[in-house]
Amino acid sequence: MQTITLTIDGHRIETDEGKSVLQAALDAGIYIPRICSHGDLNPIGACRLCVVEVEGWAETALSCTTAAETGMVVTTRSARLKQMRRLAAELMLTAHPSDCTSCPKYLKCELQSLLQYLEVTDQRMRKRVNMIPPNTSNPLIMHDMSRCILCGRCVRACGELRGANALTFIKVNGKLRVGTKGGKSLAEAGCKYCGACIEVCPTGSIRDQEGLLEAGVNRKAALVPCREACPAAINIPEFVRFIYAGNYPAAVAVIREKVPFPLTLGHICNHPCEGECRRAQINEAISVKQLKRFAAEHDDKQWKKKSIQLAPTGKSVAVIGAGPAGLTAAYYLAKLGHSVTVLESLPYAGGMMRVGIPQYRLPWAVIDDEIEEIKSSGVTIKTNSPVPSIAALSGLGYAAVLVATGTHKGVKLPMKGDGLAGILINTVFLRQVSLGEPVYVGEKVVVLGGGNVAFDCAGVARRLGAKEVHVACLEAREEMRASPEEIVEALEEGIVIHPSIAFHEIMGEKGKVTGLRCSKVCTYHFDDKGRPNIVCELGSEHVIAADTVIYAVGQRPGIDEHFGLVLGKGNTIHVDEATLQTSVPGVFAAGDAVTGTASVIKAIAAGRKAATAIDQYLGGAGMIDEQLVTVPEPNSWIGRTEGFARLPRCASSFTAAETRTGGFAQIDLGYDQEQADKEAGRCLQCDLRLKLKEQKFWSEYTHR
Repeated sequence: MQTITLTIDGHRIETDEGKSVLQAALDAGIYIPRICSHGDLNPIGACRLCVVEVEGWAETALSCTTAAETGMVVTTRSARLKQMRRLAAELMLTAHPSDCTSCPKYLKCELQSLLQYLEVTDQRMRKRVNMIPPNTSNPLIMHDMSRCILCGRCVRACGELRGANALTFIKVNGKLRVGTKGGKSLAEAGCKYCGACIEVCPTGSIRDQEGLLEAGVNRKAALVPCREACPAAINIPEFVRFIYAGNYPAAVAVIREKVPFPLTLGHICNHPCEGECRRAQINEAISVKQLKRFAAEHDDKQWKKKSIQLAPTGKSVAVIGAGPAGLTAAYYLAKLGHSVTVLESLPYAGGMMRVGIPQYRLPWAVIDDEIEEIKSSGVTIKTNSPVPSIAALSGLGYAAVLVATGTHKGVKLPMKGDGLAGILINTVFLRQVSLGEPVYVGEKVVVLGGGNVAFDCAGVARRLGAKEVHVACLEAREEMRASPEEIVEALEEGIVIHPSIAFHEIMGEKGKVTGLRCSKVCTYHFDDKGRPNIVCELGSEHVIAADTVIYAVGQRPGIDEHFGLVLGKGNTIHVDEATLQTSVPGVFAAGDAVTGTASVIKAIAAGRKAATAIDQYLGGAGMIDEQLVTVPEPNSWIGRTEGFARLPRCASSFTAAETRTGGFAQIDLGYDQEQADKEAGRCLQCDLRLKLKEQKFWSEYTHR
């Protein structure tokens, strides 16, 4: 592209041929007022504020539509231009409320900044009478027509930039306004809720619904909450966009930039991202978990070509525990050049992913494949290798140790009858079943607890032959910690749920369990020591018949003070929050062993943090992030999709409920290509809004 030279306000400016005078000036730090112009929109010169004088021209020129030419001499400030701009601004503002000149709510209002520069008063602006109330009926977006100056940016952004064409100019009672044809809702008009109209609006006439971008709020986090909610910071909009484009290997590469278990997470992630998805405010959240699984199922391993593998450092690290936190840390430490040995007490690697999650939810083949990938990075895994204490590793040459032992010890409630035959503990029960050990359950089973583990125990009991399975918990139905999909699956399989239940006694005869005596809960709370204070409904006491009771009320690390580390509440390991170092120098800890039972994605995030901390301790930079795929600039044109707001969430395929309890075959069959493409197409692509050019205020320019 050819470079040309011109003079603006006495400054010699070089710019690219084809740029406008306005672009050349702004690039050089020379401010020219404008309001209809925006860096992402084609210039139209409607506001007439960007007028300039060009030497040799009899008339003024609109700088936004005038091409810069070699030798051109431009003046942007003169008494004549000041008068013309002020008149244009005052005429534009005749229908605008006067309080907008000093509105405290929108501190970065572009209009206010412009008015200050032009020294425009509110004499021509209307006083605050007959104001149009803001339209807050649409999800995500509110429209305050009283603040509109009809600059047209929003209409142009919706049409020429995004291609949705939901907004247009309309007449209401003979007055021109911005709205939708026929006064339709945004959903009916084809809005795709991309937020481009909000981003380009200079007055706050179109803005986010109240509360989204309050003072002190992180803008990126508020506008792309799914990515912020992911503990591992997976770039969700990016991989979803790749799926929609049909580039599935690129999608999994984006996921693998942050996690080494994409397919595992695609099966069992508790998807906190979906809870924050902005699409949910329109109808239903995007099924991020299923899209992650679909992408991982189409992995062609091309990402490995860009994967880092640093030269050996000569330093070795021991990782105690082959669960998601330990294996994640081991993977990244090995890629940073360290020699890593993972010591696992169980006969298989995988931790609770292996022995705490039933195979009908997470097949072993999925875990095996991803662990093999971790081993290929240079990680050595030794199973059947328990570590009784930190001291046991002394003298073995490890420069650092990571403790990631998880929470494999189940918890019992102090309750009468807890010594009867027929009582099982969640972790032991699930581990024995996973490892193929013989486990007996009776015909009537009661599981105590309301989390995902409780429902896993219930589902396993059904598959072991229990004819009647009950899940009873203290929490109300809407407060149960289990994911909604697991609860639905349980109900489909005939499992009976008893929410708001207080347990009094496990009843028995001849040393064996016969039932659970319990009552209906009215209210409950926990005191400062974590003890429950429960008020039960009078006369609600009853017995749920059972010959097996499974405790699923919590888990804790299976270590004690003899392990050699300072422990905290529930035998969790005390660490420095910033460095993850324990009470022993060079010994780190991460995952559930530190936080208590959380989720696989949080354990992975903890493993990443531990890898960074340990590498820095060993003298490295702690840089574990990778770019495994080249990401093109996303297309700002998203087009129009009829009925977009009503597009339903795609349900994955499941095996029939009446047959699936007959064994441990996988029940969720995931998405096919058509389903994945449809679901990815529902994404609002919230991150596109962050890619729009931010308008600088006049005070930010060097020459103003």
